[in-house]
Amino acid sequence: MLRILFLGDIVGEPGRKAVISRLKAIKEEDNVDFIIANGENAAAGRGITPKIAIDLMRAGVAVITSGDHIWDQQEIVEFMEMEPRMLRPINYPEGTVGFGSIVLETSKGKVGVINAQGRSFMQPPLENPFLAVEAEARRIREEEGAKVIFLDFHAETTSEKIAMGRSVDGLLSAVVGTHTHVQTADEQIFPGGTAFLCDAGMCGPLESVLGRAVEPIIERFKTSTPRRFPVAKGTVGIRGAVVDVDEATGKALEIRRFSEDLRGEEA
Repeated sequence: MLRILFLGDIVGEPGRKAVISRLKAIKEEDNVDFIIANGENAAAGRGITPKIAIDLMRAGVAVITSGDHIWDQQEIVEFMEMEPRMLRPINYPEGTVGFGSIVLETSKGKVGVINAQGRSFMQPPLENPFLAVEAEARRIREEEGAKVIFLDFHAETTSEKIAMGRSVDGLLSAVVGTHTHVQTADEQIFPGGTAFLCDAGMCGPLESVLGRAVEPIIERFKTSTPRRFPVAKGTVGIRGAVVDVDEATGKALEIRRFSEDLRGEEA
């Protein structure tokens, strides 16, 4: 059995500090073999920098996934040209800088990771993620020889995420959604052996609106005028999912939500 820990969107300094401070202990306490984290909001809530990516990898994250905010920090572009463990959605047009998937060797065999972005209510609209994910999963199985394949599907609607999970049931080991920052309670294993969770949630301040300070967002909704949305402070929640996979078959054995809260001084 191979155990994967996936962490939802890391939001700003509070989120990344909490993850970095706790990751080693979480790995030991939960007997985790492989860690994936979505880092697209790790730099002040928008994008990620090379330094932050390196800090997360040094803390134990094997692969960093992303989504629609991946390009918000300009310096990440050059970094992504040379760091295949920092993923952007695979369904960007051919020729886009960076990597949409990776296969890494572990002590329990090869693990493939794919990052894709949905199209419903998402900007920019990308190529069809269903076709891109299926094609890449089959390539990874046939050319790379990896049976364990994990997908971070960065998408807005629950229907698109569920449809993706059903579409690749039996082809992927797990499909876990990101982007909404709210952990869902629909973890399950589909008939073909693919573990699924609509959204892993976020690693960020709990007294917030999706990780941002509350009052400016309320004012924006009330007045429809522009506001700055600073990252909130206070107690930080670390949210994600733990997936157990049979490395011989690539089928999921169990999926459970991961949830841990840290007070400000702990984080």
